[in-house]
Amino acid sequence: MDRLVPIPSTNRQAGATGLGVGLGLRATHYRDFLERRPKVDWLEVHTENYLDQGGWDFDVLQQLRHDYPISLHGVGLGLGSARGFSVQHLERVQRLVQRIEPALVSEHLCWGAVQDRQLNDLLPMPLTREALDLVCERVDQMQHALGRQILLENVSTYLRYRDDMMSEAEFLAAVASRSGCAILLDVNNLFVNQANHQEDPLAAMAAIAPHLVGEIHLAGHLVLPEAVVDHHGDRVAPAVWGLYELALARFGNVSTLIEWDTDIPALEVLLGEADQARSIVVKMERQGAETLLAQAQTTFSAALFDIAAEPKALPLFKGHTALVAQRLALYRGNLSGTWDKVLGAAYPVLRMLVGEEFFTALSRAYGKQYPSESGDLNRFGAHFPIFLQVFPHVAQYPYFPDMARLEWALHRAHYAPPGTALAADILTTLSPERFETVRFTLHPACTLHASDWAIVPLWQAHQDDAEVEFPEQLEQASYGLTIRPRWKAGILPLSHAAHAALASLKEQLTLGEALDAALDIDADFDVGHHLQQWLAAGVLVGLSAE
Repeated sequence: MDRLVPIPSTNRQAGATGLGVGLGLRATHYRDFLERRPKVDWLEVHTENYLDQGGWDFDVLQQLRHDYPISLHGVGLGLGSARGFSVQHLERVQRLVQRIEPALVSEHLCWGAVQDRQLNDLLPMPLTREALDLVCERVDQMQHALGRQILLENVSTYLRYRDDMMSEAEFLAAVASRSGCAILLDVNNLFVNQANHQEDPLAAMAAIAPHLVGEIHLAGHLVLPEAVVDHHGDRVAPAVWGLYELALARFGNVSTLIEWDTDIPALEVLLGEADQARSIVVKMERQGAETLLAQAQTTFSAALFDIAAEPKALPLFKGHTALVAQRLALYRGNLSGTWDKVLGAAYPVLRMLVGEEFFTALSRAYGKQYPSESGDLNRFGAHFPIFLQVFPHVAQYPYFPDMARLEWALHRAHYAPPGTALAADILTTLSPERFETVRFTLHPACTLHASDWAIVPLWQAHQDDAEVEFPEQLEQASYGLTIRPRWKAGILPLSHAAHAALASLKEQLTLGEALDAALDIDADFDVGHHLQQWLAAGVLVGLSAE
């Protein structure tokens, strides 16, 4: 392989991705750009028009490169020409790159010469292993000469070879992977090849890893009876704008160029096309620009939550439609089974109250309304009390939400931080003067419960070691405290007065203020008995006095 002296490596990456939306600079618009510097993010020129580095064209380029990032887009090197590749042409490109210092340098995946005969066209490559080896070698040669990464563009074609071994997208991806070049994705060419060869543009994009694409081209095309022609002589078609949105979704906000090379209109028309591209970029950024991968996963997820969404998910998967539907149902069953298992563990009394079958239906309805927000399934049932308050099928059981709050507090008490209980004789260390002013800290696992329903005795009646009968009258107030002595969570039944005292202590009021709250409810409240009970249950873990 011929060796050229490489340009010093000042820009090895096509790091100009994200330049914004640019236009192809054509002689028709030179005066517009020189006189008023219209608002364009960057400009692309065809490399071959400036290789002589002289004349009016080159002078304009020299002036504008100080105000706009420039891309050199080659159309004549013919990297895939087996016997017509010109090292002298590459040397001229090398000198121009050194002079202009462009933001981007690109070429086409094509051939254009046979020995000494230049055909001056972007002719389609056979998509074979031999061609892949040759193109990778040529890209290496070009990048070595320029001292930088180049971008390689997919081309529109009217013919495909019988011996093709891969798609053009797979070919490009392989070249990029082996050579380190980037890909210039011409979205209009994807559309043209879809029409000419029935090639799926979405499959083409899916075959290219997102990080490989450094630039996107948009252009107009011409529909003829024998083929669709990429003539760059019209506005971007609506279908191509649609593909552009999908390309942005997969590849991100890479540099985008509006191409227009024939029947060139006034500059304002091109600026309008650039504005439309820019508006799509903004829209995609606002929407979060989901990747194709994310879109597929969102579609899959929707089918798991709602069988009505299944038809949209079926095309994602290989295999017969009926079999795919059956296997999707397996995943759907896994999801609802997880909901049932997790909620059943957190709400065992509610499960017993309604029965297995109804609870399974409840868990499925809850999971659809309140999907898991964490990889920690121990937090999945947090909204169950709220769900039960408004779920119409349990409206005849108004005490369910309070039972759910109690059971969730018990569930979370299991995971609460530790706390060392105060010694039972702590009260003997307090002088009468300090007794009224002391403040206690409750164990982190402690949660107070107050309900207009007999929730606490109902919960007690459903325990394995139950010594409490099922309450005959549910519509009666009950009070309790979630506790966790020696690691096992439980419920300490409370009187109304004891609840009021503990609520005051939890608010960091003094013991005197807490006792006042209790005595206002029950004049016979036994202070000593309750303090000893709370100490024995590990409720009190901290003490401070004024």
